[in-house]
Amino acid sequence: MGPVSKTIVDFGHVLLGSAIVAIAFNIFLLPNQIASGGVSGISILVRYTLGIEPAFTQWGLNVPLFFAGVLLLGGSLVGSIMYGVKTFVGTLFLPLVVLLTSHWEPATSDPLLAAIFGGIGVGLGLGIVFRSNSSTGGTDLAAQIIGKYTGMSLGACVFIMDGLVVASSAFIFGFEFALYALIGLFITGKTIDLVQTGLGYSKMAIIISDYEEEVKQGLLTKVDRGVTKLVGYGGYTNHERPVLMCVVGRNEVTKLTQVVQTIDPSAFVIVSNASEVLGKGFKSK
Repeated sequence: MGPVSKTIVDFGHVLLGSAIVAIAFNIFLLPNQIASGGVSGISILVRYTLGIEPAFTQWGLNVPLFFAGVLLLGGSLVGSIMYGVKTFVGTLFLPLVVLLTSHWEPATSDPLLAAIFGGIGVGLGLGIVFRSNSSTGGTDLAAQIIGKYTGMSLGACVFIMDGLVVASSAFIFGFEFALYALIGLFITGKTIDLVQTGLGYSKMAIIISDYEEEVKQGLLTKVDRGVTKLVGYGGYTNHERPVLMCVVGRNEVTKLTQVVQTIDPSAFVIVSNASEVLGKGFKSK
């Protein structure tokens, strides 16, 4: 894909992801008072206390935060001009869709279902935006600014800001709705991870064997996967010994362990999840 085509696709992802977030916000979160963090959560609190439409609150917070980020964070925010442009587009477009779909009927009146499916919708949309190397602004920018001037980690800043929004919802809507908001916030995070890393988890095997050459040949010929030879040192003996690393699909794990155990029944094998694998035989970015 050429640079022009990639740019078009990226902007398409920003618009699509922002639209999904906005629709999930209007049909699940807003009508059920699920203020699960971020600027969207703040706009829900403002809507039910001051009567201001969420889209205007989101514009009123996101746009100044974007320019404050450009001014105070500089290159650490923008990174590239294109990243800044895509983020600004998302910052403007998401509230616009919130405004245009504000008349849509709620999909459910059950707050638990709203928290679950609202969290999935928001996570899906944000995950699509993030995959285009972009953002929709919001409290993430505020967290970066606070982190820069206080020395706090970004994760701690985001946690505190989202926590304040959820805590405020407990005072405004009640403790039970704050719990629903936490459910939505958790599901949003997990859905973003799934969108970014995918559902097709591969497996990474670490193999320590006295028959490393035979094991390596067995994996290359019988499993048909590449093998990387690493150098390790025994923790007790401090002697150098080879370590083999091999990444396989989930359906190939049994074949791999059978090949290894047939060659060396005493081999030490560790199999763990590899959430994203790029390269020959797997997916390309």
